[in-house]
Amino acid sequence: MGTRVIGLTGGIASGKSTVARMLADMGATIVDADQVARDVVRPGQPALAAIVAAFGADVLAASGELDRTRLARRVFGDPEARRQLERITHPRIAEETDRRVAQLAAAGVLVVVYEASLLVETGEHHALAGLIVVAAPEAVQLRRMQERDGLSAGEARGRLAAQAPLHDKVAAADYVIDGSASLETTRAQVAAAWRDIVAGGPRRKG
Repeated sequence: MGTRVIGLTGGIASGKSTVARMLADMGATIVDADQVARDVVRPGQPALAAIVAAFGADVLAASGELDRTRLARRVFGDPEARRQLERITHPRIAEETDRRVAQLAAAGVLVVVYEASLLVETGEHHALAGLIVVAAPEAVQLRRMQERDGLSAGEARGRLAAQAPLHDKVAAADYVIDGSASLETTRAQVAAAWRDIVAGGPRRKG
């Protein structure tokens, strides 16, 4: 049947990373788009040079690495700047992700879980064998962003507005996980989804 790639996404601060760790504990092989994104902008990589050329050297930390927080503050309030950044990074992230999935397939891994924030926004989910969406109420997302990232209420709302509405993601999902529930409840939902995936699911119609 070949290697199947199952997407894992959700609203920002919905609990997606927690679900990814649970899946890994259950034996899933995870490819994390955020980690790939970090790797493609390391010092010496072409993407970092392109980002500096586009946004200036002040997006670099003293170590020469990309200051992701400073860059995020720059682009999230400026749609054109965000699109410019995406034009630099998205093709390189996609290429590196494909390379990693191909390596895993060659090693005999039957299911790869691809964890990424914007699978629905980019339409990538259509090419995947299934989609897990982690959902949480907007109030929970906003509180977590302010506590976790030190954002103001306005900055948190801006981050939320930059993503597709959560109901759009839920509508595209094969499996929906409640990221605001207790860890025990969330883990039970994740386990049920993973059992179905390992058994060959999701079984899509058409």
